[in-house]
Amino acid sequence: MPENEDRYPAESGRRRFVKGVVGASALGATGISTALATNLTTTSSGAGGGAVQYYGIENTDGPAPRGLPQIPIEVTGNGEIKGIWPEVKTETVNNEEVQLAEMQLGGTTYSSEWFQYCGVQTYPGIRPGADQSNFLRSGPQPSFEWQSELSPGDKLTVDMFDDYETWGNDVGTAGIGKPASATWRSQDLSPQETVPVQVMRSTRIEELAQNASDPAIREWLQASTSQGFIAWLNKCTHFCCVPGFKQTADFGAADAVYCPCHQSVYDPFSIVERQFTSLPRPEDTGSSSESGSGGGE
Repeated sequence: MPENEDRYPAESGRRRFVKGVVGASALGATGISTALATNLTTTSSGAGGGAVQYYGIENTDGPAPRGLPQIPIEVTGNGEIKGIWPEVKTETVNNEEVQLAEMQLGGTTYSSEWFQYCGVQTYPGIRPGADQSNFLRSGPQPSFEWQSELSPGDKLTVDMFDDYETWGNDVGTAGIGKPASATWRSQDLSPQETVPVQVMRSTRIEELAQNASDPAIREWLQASTSQGFIAWLNKCTHFCCVPGFKQTADFGAADAVYCPCHQSVYDPFSIVERQFTSLPRPEDTGSSSESGSGGGE
């Protein structure tokens, strides 16, 4: 990267280190090593992995090679917020029956492979037939003060976001959206196996779903968001750290999602379609944590 394009101020203490790792991260966004390519072609069927198109919130700065993948959501009749898990089906591949989690949603192919990076591909909840709930639940260490009144594991509901048009935390602009730290498909699992999520309600998302200039993105948002709610997998695509919305006024991240590890920035109000190489899951073991239902509740 040319010196005049360096995004990191010298006083940040990150500049030299980040410049050393950004090349490797960028490579991971578009290709894979020969060894991994061989592994993907020889991995038993059903483990997934390979080039995947997905929708996510755009990476606008820093060394992250791509955006954070969206988790499509729906709101139940009781006002509970759920992530949509792809439909689980069984197919015969190379004379073996395997489970796949894949469906057509909003004009695109939505699959569990969207989330297969940064070790998340090993989490029990990402297995296609995992018997896990799809409700979004308050996380164990929430980033936002308003969640202190909740207990870890409480379901997130629409009424908790009633002040989304005015909410602020003294960072950036108040009223652009109310966020929450959440978990997904991770009930009764260890912290190391918990899928971290951020969910936000915003009038900007409502407007994008109706008026996005790109018809494909408009169709996708109408299918993947509801009542202004949007969610994404909260694992930085650079070094797998956990970012946060409205966490700092520095680095142009006041009204964005910021990763404090190496200063990557993501814009939750800019939805883009990207491609990356998803990693294969470990072999399915047929353990009791899987039912083939995909945790449909």
